[in-house]
Amino acid sequence: MRYDLVIFDNDGVLVDSEPVSNTILAAYLTELGHPTTYEDSLRDYMGAAVHRIHDLVLERSGQRLPEDFDDTFHARVFAAFERELEVVAGVPEVLEKLAAEGVPYCVASSGSHERIRIGHRKTGLDRWFGEGRVFSAQDVGRGKPAPDLFLYAAERMGVAPERCVVVEDSPLGVRAALAAGMDVYGFTAMTPAGKLAGVKGCFDDMGTLMELLG
Repeated sequence: MRYDLVIFDNDGVLVDSEPVSNTILAAYLTELGHPTTYEDSLRDYMGAAVHRIHDLVLERSGQRLPEDFDDTFHARVFAAFERELEVVAGVPEVLEKLAAEGVPYCVASSGSHERIRIGHRKTGLDRWFGEGRVFSAQDVGRGKPAPDLFLYAAERMGVAPERCVVVEDSPLGVRAALAAGMDVYGFTAMTPAGKLAGVKGCFDDMGTLMELLG
């Protein structure tokens, strides 16, 4: 393989969580008086850390979200995850191949550690992502599109940024990986390829990922 480390985004790449969480987010923002459609939520918040929601709402409306917004939002999302979250098709096979070939990999997500762990337990991915392989925007302070999270993951895994490849599905995540000096492949199951500018290539089937990375 051309790379020494494969860094996966989590939401939408490893677990099929974007439809679940963005449906809940759009409804909750609308409930709070900030009308938001599912499409709006995908456009503005997909791939972002939760602080971006606060920042954009304040910028657009001049109003701050309630102090308990994060707790309420996460509680609703986690409950939905327990009911309906599924792994992205083909991901277990990719992880099995990486492990068999001895290729280091990890996850670097805008979501909290709790969100990542709940999703991985529900989908069975926890067997592939033990301690030392899970990195969250919580670890660095500035989430995507800042490069901090990807640079932190590479540092912790002991790999130079230029030897890393990132698998992403959001424009914010792609921008973050490019800013970190890493190659990126865009997963287009939910995002049109045209919105993932700067990637080395795009794919919509996890079964083809290993060929791209080879």
